[in-house]
Amino acid sequence: MRAMQKIIIKRLFVSLTQLPRLKVIAAIVVGLTSTYAPVAFAEYMPDGRLTVCQDPNNLPFSNAKGEGYENKIAELFAKKLGWELDYYSFPQRVGYLRNTLKFKLPGENYRCDLLIGIPYNHEQVSTTLPYFRSTYVLVLADHGHTANIQTENQFLMLPATTLHSLRIGIFDRSPATSWLVKNQLVKQAIPYPTLNADPAQYPGEIIERDLAAGKLDAAIVWGPIAGYFVSRVTRQPLVVVPLASTTDTPLDFAIAMGVRAEDKSWKLKVQQFIFENHSEIVSILKSYNVPLLEN
Repeated sequence: MRAMQKIIIKRLFVSLTQLPRLKVIAAIVVGLTSTYAPVAFAEYMPDGRLTVCQDPNNLPFSNAKGEGYENKIAELFAKKLGWELDYYSFPQRVGYLRNTLKFKLPGENYRCDLLIGIPYNHEQVSTTLPYFRSTYVLVLADHGHTANIQTENQFLMLPATTLHSLRIGIFDRSPATSWLVKNQLVKQAIPYPTLNADPAQYPGEIIERDLAAGKLDAAIVWGPIAGYFVSRVTRQPLVVVPLASTTDTPLDFAIAMGVRAEDKSWKLKVQQFIFENHSEIVSILKSYNVPLLEN
């Protein structure tokens, strides 16, 4: 069997060397598991129904109207499976996993079976290989002191008096805080709560409400949030500037899909879906202006 595995790996490697690294790894995983461990997933969704965990008000990721990119990826998955698509909605606050993917009452099924977006290797769930990587970005008003800024270095090279007069919105306890500390800009921070008890609050408010209205001069947010909400602002031009990770300040992260640890066969099926439909998934992400990095 080991000899056969080596042959399969060699053939996959030779045929896929021109593909992105993520797809090469995924191909090897899918090739081996489909040969030696057939995916038996019907036991998890016996009624032919895909139920996805989602936040009902969390664009660009998901909402109750199905307008987020995670909704579109879920629709694609259900279509490929030939299953009906359902959602179980719960605000993404403290206890989100406990109240969605891991929640069931005695004698009942789990409320949902799949998380479309979660950090790769998240410690509380079993994650697939990542299907995209993005980074935190700096969003600037393209006028006044921050006009014509295209790179992180250009921003940091602004005159000190200008730089230290700016109001920079960030979500507290996010990687943005580390970036400000590293660049000695903590006093410029205007903090926003990462976890807000108000179910009507959504992460894009910092851009399309406060930055667009001039209450902030800049904001540092997760790339997918920036890409989506900047495209919705029409009252003034905004610029998205990707921020680079360093050894002591990680700013880019890989995103995967997540299942329960015990659902091993289902995880393989989800991984197979990601690999076989990677180009369509990337097209969805690009349609939402998600800043994508090479894995």
